[in-house]
Amino acid sequence: MGINRIGQILITVDDLDGAITFYRDVVGLTHLFDVPGQGMSFFQLGETRVYLGTTESPEFASNPILYLDCDDIDAEHDRLKGEGVEFMSEPTKIHTDANGDMWLSFFKTPEGLPTALMETRPPTRTD
Repeated sequence: MGINRIGQILITVDDLDGAITFYRDVVGLTHLFDVPGQGMSFFQLGETRVYLGTTESPEFASNPILYLDCDDIDAEHDRLKGEGVEFMSEPTKIHTDANGDMWLSFFKTPEGLPTALMETRPPTRTD
């Protein structure tokens, strides 16, 4: 019992069709379904469902920053850049601990929202 994972994240958008194309065709998320006439589209990202939606109620507007985990940040950065995605930063190592080296690279969605690629690599040896 208790809360143990994120089930769904809402990302509010102004241009739902453009957002669907971006998350499905450029980023490569698995498209699940749309709710016709409701301004709602759903994608699967690991165990989490991503809900893209339009809203007319400001209290439901969101501005989440997604950190998209990948196996090879350099390759994914190059692939998205080749698709015309605007990057705010190159892949950069930002932290090292016993779990490994954390790398991040931020890009903008068509709505202008910052989104990050992330990769944890084996720890850098320091001896």
